[in-house]
Amino acid sequence: MASRIEMLVEELATPVAEQFGLFIYDVEFKKEGSDYMLRVFIDRDEGGVNIEDCENVHRPLQDILEEKDVDYSYLEVSSPGIERQLKRQRDFDRYKGQKVLASFYKAVEGSKKLEGILVERNEEFLIIDAGEEIKIENEKVASVRLVAEF
Repeated sequence: MASRIEMLVEELATPVAEQFGLFIYDVEFKKEGSDYMLRVFIDRDEGGVNIEDCENVHRPLQDILEEKDVDYSYLEVSSPGIERQLKRQRDFDRYKGQKVLASFYKAVEGSKKLEGILVERNEEFLIIDAGEEIKIENEKVASVRLVAEF
């Protein structure tokens, strides 16, 4: 569940990212040691994100966050990476047919992890093809991330 700050930052960052043909993939606000890290992950529909894209979003976003008096220690703007975590329904829809690694809170089919092809995720279930289709209730799923294939 996104925190109030994460939702606010996503709202503020979205128009900045859209100016450059990008969208906000995710926002994380976490305490690390004595610092509060604010991470904004950007992406685009086609092609990848480069350092210039990150800089283009970072500079104006930092100014907006200062103007709105958002309290954080460090702002990081980056790509979600090749082995990105899938969190939102749009992520699951976009990456259907891709290889994923799902982790569970408790063992499912004798394991706390399952690698396979993402078939579907709906309001109730995650379905992964790991030689056969396996249906897992969403409340049992801790995380799902893409698996890079080289």
